[in-house]
Amino acid sequence: MREGCRVALSGTPGTGKTTISRLLQGEGFDVLSLEKIADEHNCLGELDASDDSKPIDIELLISILRNAWDIMPENITIIDGHLSHLLPCDHTIILRCKPDVLENRLVKRGYAKGKIQGNVEWELIGSAWNDNEDRDGWLELDTTELTENELKERIIKWIADDFKPNASDTDIDWIASMEE
Repeated sequence: MREGCRVALSGTPGTGKTTISRLLQGEGFDVLSLEKIADEHNCLGELDASDDSKPIDIELLISILRNAWDIMPENITIIDGHLSHLLPCDHTIILRCKPDVLENRLVKRGYAKGKIQGNVEWELIGSAWNDNEDRDGWLELDTTELTENELKERIIKWIADDFKPNASDTDIDWIASMEE
């Protein structure tokens, strides 16, 4: 396997980040949770009862990690978290899911109606990753119909291929697909 680097594994809640992280860990990759990293650097807030999550002071965490992450890890390290694409990682994987399927997944998790709506809207508009101009080192995958193992294998192939972009796996646009 190639030398170490950090790979953000990001996407809307419910797209499969943690599941894929566990599978990649089983393949020998190091995996770190964004929430755990934030907690270790005192950037994790108290539990917000309105959406049952702990806010991360992402700007403070980024400024801390810019210095702390000057040294490359020995192994490829996957950073699992909804906002991990904002961190100073070397490469980024974005997991996407059709909004209606995502909504069903979040309902099954028992999310509150407002949290479901916010996350489905986040996914529908493509959030921050659609605005990212530097897409080199990014892989965007639709988790709607692919199995967990298919996703894992595509990621491993992408890493083994030195993170080369694949045009068929990028630029998912749910709004445009609804207009077709």
